[in-house]
Amino acid sequence: MEQLTYLGLLVGCLVVTAPLELVLGVRVYARWRRFLVAIVPEVSVFIVWVLYAIAQGHWDYSAVRTLDVRLPGGIPVEEVLFFLVVPLCSVLALEAVRRVTGWDAGYPAEEAER
Repeated sequence: MEQLTYLGLLVGCLVVTAPLELVLGVRVYARWRRFLVAIVPEVSVFIVWVLYAIAQGHWDYSAVRTLDVRLPGGIPVEEVLFFLVVPLCSVLALEAVRRVTGWDAGYPAEEAER
C-alpha cells in the first residue's frame, strides 16, 4: 500500500481542486491548449533537471513509496505526473481566486475568457 503514497498525493490534489472547475466554472480544463503552452517550458526544464540530478547521484526516489515504474533516465512516472498535476492545481486555484474576487491577475477578464 505504501507504493501508492506519491500517486495518492497527486490524486488528492486533483480531487481537492476539481470542484473549482465544476462549481466555479474556472474553465481551466476547457482551455487545455492554453494550459499546455503555459506548462511545457516548466515541465521541460524540471524533467531535464531531475534527470541530471538522478544521473549525478544527487537524489533518488523510494521504491517503497512509488510504483517503481521508471521512465528512461530513471525518473519515476509519479515525478513526471507531479510536474503536470501541481501546475494544474495551482492554475485552478489562481483562476478560482480570480473568479471569486474579481482580481484581474494582470490581464483583463475578457482576455481570460477566450
